[in-house]
Amino acid sequence: MKNTIDRYLGYFLAFLMMLMTADVLWGVFTRYALESQASWSEELARFLLIWIGILGAAYASGQNMHLAIDLLLPKLKGDSRKRLFYLINMVVILFALAVMVIGGLRLIYITYVLGQLSPALRIPMTLVYGIVPISGLLVIYYKLHSIRAVAKMDLLNVQGEENTPA
Repeated sequence: MKNTIDRYLGYFLAFLMMLMTADVLWGVFTRYALESQASWSEELARFLLIWIGILGAAYASGQNMHLAIDLLLPKLKGDSRKRLFYLINMVVILFALAVMVIGGLRLIYITYVLGQLSPALRIPMTLVYGIVPISGLLVIYYKLHSIRAVAKMDLLNVQGEENTPA
């Protein structure tokens, strides 16, 4: 399941990058060749950058390629290291739940109630902000998968130690 999500998310991010590149090139072309930039191209590039940044962060989290300060974790051994790993992942899960999922849903609700539209594209801002809770759910999924993988690996190690002759 994780590999399927990774693959489709990677394809979607690549598509968004391609779309943003085409949009920026169109904006530059219309500005210099036609001497009048398309009014929507800059706003679309901004919204695509938001989506790429937030979805890319969720993808990086799933690939364990996110920014991390690992001063303490490499110095710990055994159960202490495992407990710190679980603690770090639980803090990330709580942050994603509180800020990205709950906060994102509140932001979507507020912009929906206010009927806020983007200035140039005239699309509902709920579509733009909708990526925040989706990315939060992806981060939570990836972190739970990571915790489960470490727990399963420890279980296998414990079983392997019991079966080895002394």
